[in-house]
Amino acid sequence: MSKTIHRIMQSISALNMSARQFDISIGTANGYILRMEKNNASVGSDVIERIVKEYPQINLVWLITGKGDMFIKDTPKPKTRAKHEIEAYINNRLKQQWSDEKKALLDEILKEIDEVKIK
Repeated sequence: MSKTIHRIMQSISALNMSARQFDISIGTANGYILRMEKNNASVGSDVIERIVKEYPQINLVWLITGKGDMFIKDTPKPKTRAKHEIEAYINNRLKQQWSDEKKALLDEILKEIDEVKIK
């Protein structure tokens, strides 16, 4: 019996995407989908929710059970994201992460300064 992870891989192929692009698009860690496939692991409901949210044209019943069609007939398949769109998304996420790290570092330094003043 085919597992959900195998159907996810079929979806990725049908969408003309790489597993990496798919991971980025649904916000999972780098290599998540390939790791799940390699380990023949079960995919959590949070990941399924992300997939359905990002790709509403994927038939949820098919994704979970394998019954029915891969895509919902009334919803057209989206165009494959261009490389520059994916790169822009990655750059924005990295900038956001670095910004958050800088803020945390600044807060930590200010706290240390306050502690030094108290002593």
